[in-house]
Amino acid sequence: MSDVSQTYTQGLDAAPGGEVGDFVELLKPRVMFLVVFTGLVGLVAAPVPLHPILAIAALLCIAVGSGAAGALNMWFDADIDQHMERTATRPIPQGRVTESEALTFGAILSIGAVGCLGLMVNWLSAGLLALTIGFYVFVYTMWLKRWTPQNIVIGGAAGAMPPMIGWAAATGSISLDPIVLFLIIFIWTPPHFWALAICRSKEYERAGVPMLPVTHGDDHTRNQILVYSLLLAPLGCVPALIGLGGMLYLVSSAVLGVLFVGFAIRCWRVREGEEGHRVAMQLFAYSVLYLFLLFSILLVEKGFGIGGGALPALWTI
Repeated sequence: MSDVSQTYTQGLDAAPGGEVGDFVELLKPRVMFLVVFTGLVGLVAAPVPLHPILAIAALLCIAVGSGAAGALNMWFDADIDQHMERTATRPIPQGRVTESEALTFGAILSIGAVGCLGLMVNWLSAGLLALTIGFYVFVYTMWLKRWTPQNIVIGGAAGAMPPMIGWAAATGSISLDPIVLFLIIFIWTPPHFWALAICRSKEYERAGVPMLPVTHGDDHTRNQILVYSLLLAPLGCVPALIGLGGMLYLVSSAVLGVLFVGFAIRCWRVREGEEGHRVAMQLFAYSVLYLFLLFSILLVEKGFGIGGGALPALWTI
């Protein structure tokens, strides 16, 4: 038995009472930051301003809901995490937190986040938050991740929901604008994650997770990355065409999209050995920057009035 597996087995019987930092790690803080950030953009971009106190409350609930989903994911995936280098040091495989503690922690936070959002803001945003948590835990974690190479494609819907939650918190409704923001993140997720999966395919294979590079090979995965990147580049410009973004956003999204396709083409062309992995990781790193900059520009335009204001919607021209 490997050291990691032995530690995991011992962790199943570990005494309860992990450190505060261990429970913070269960919340997946880096993922939480992206969720809160995109939720903030949806909230600020909405045409109806939300009282600052309620806006802060909404973002806190979104953050806690995201963390709750992360904790429940780590609870269910503890058997997988022990086999992967990047996850083997998580609290459960290392025996610092028990599975029952993680389950209880995640369940309580889920109920609290949804209930507080509904009571303090509105029940549409709370319902969307509940749907997001449920989809991530029950559909992606418990089903898709273990059974289909399309896991990250369909499961990406959960990570794309925060702008819609933020928009619903501000307006009490859903319109085309937040749906477009949802679609941008949804189409962005596969090339972003598959670039990393190419470099981690042996770990996924060892863990029994049918990621696309494991089931269909790296070449097929690179083909799919290019397809999704070609879809993402024009989709990223759509907010400017429907009146949500301004000239600054239009120019920036076009440039960022062209660069994304450039990285994807390079990943498609350079396929062999360490160089192929290095290029894939460059795409992965740029994809994070792409989404951050895209939403940051929209946030600057909407929140600070920079960029010349929104362009007229395409259908009004």
